[in-house]
Amino acid sequence: MSTKKKIGILGASGYTGAELVRLLLRHPKVELVLLTADRRAGQAMGDVFPQFAPYELPTLVSIDQVDWTTIGLDLVFCALPHATTQKVLQDLLAKAPETKVVDLSADFRLEDAAAYAKWYGHEHHALELQKEAVYGLVEIYRRDIKKARLIANPGCYTSCAILPLVPLLKARAIETDEIVIDAKSGMTGAGRSAKEEMLFSEVSEGFNAYGVGHHRHMAELDQEFSKAAGKEVVVSFTPHLLPQNRGILSTIYVRGRRGKTAQDLHEVLVKQYEKEPFVHILPFGKTPHSRHVRGSNMTFIGVAADRIPGRAIIVSTLDNLTKGASGQAVQNMNLVLGFAETLGIDQPAMFP
Repeated sequence: MSTKKKIGILGASGYTGAELVRLLLRHPKVELVLLTADRRAGQAMGDVFPQFAPYELPTLVSIDQVDWTTIGLDLVFCALPHATTQKVLQDLLAKAPETKVVDLSADFRLEDAAAYAKWYGHEHHALELQKEAVYGLVEIYRRDIKKARLIANPGCYTSCAILPLVPLLKARAIETDEIVIDAKSGMTGAGRSAKEEMLFSEVSEGFNAYGVGHHRHMAELDQEFSKAAGKEVVVSFTPHLLPQNRGILSTIYVRGRRGKTAQDLHEVLVKQYEKEPFVHILPFGKTPHSRHVRGSNMTFIGVAADRIPGRAIIVSTLDNLTKGASGQAVQNMNLVLGFAETLGIDQPAMFP
């Protein structure tokens, strides 16, 4: 009799779902027993993503076909579009309350229901679940995640910015009103559905800013930075779309507080992350490339001095599909199921 934990992936036919399958296939402690899809229901995972053809995987089914009371899942990854997740998880947890959930949508990341309504254009329909959700950035909320039933996996842009900035805000090392985040992401951050603006000829040989002044990830940044600083923090954040498949790189401009130098900021981050398996702080003055983390669960962070006295430039990079989504979700799963945190996700980056 198998002692492996039974795992389901809701929304397995998207990029995030496929990345979860890639990581979990080599995880020694879990068994994939449920994969759902909408328009791909009834198909084999190997037909949707040919790289999985050699592996025995469950056939994709519609969520409506799943009986939560009998399937006996230990944990579910929810990779559904925002808003649709709320109803699904209400039904799932009402019928199978012992099931753990790692939600990769934005539905449970914001603690303030009014903020959710403002940024997503509709009321939240699962407030009782929202109250119990834990923000799933392991390096910041590890203790709370271990005890959680519902984990809200952070956004990719936000993870890339929160990891370098929250320790500095907690240490009162930077000015809170002079933070600028210039972020760039690969194409997979936009999902797999067909969109005219995502055609090769529309995105190749150039890149562009989008969501200027009103990107939804701003709400997550406001929430987490304000909690870290103990007061309201609103930063400047602009995302850009790069003509590449994977990766996020954020160039962040800050000013040291009360005489703190760029070297001081670097020392704060080195101390904070010296024992973290998935955050690597480069030597002072060195900055990372997005290819240094491609396909891995790593975040690389570099700090350099600006030529303007008192200012520093921080460069942070991660793979938006791995540490920015599915890898981080598996990291959360490892915690709540009592596994070693690095299990199944400790692979180095793919290069070239």
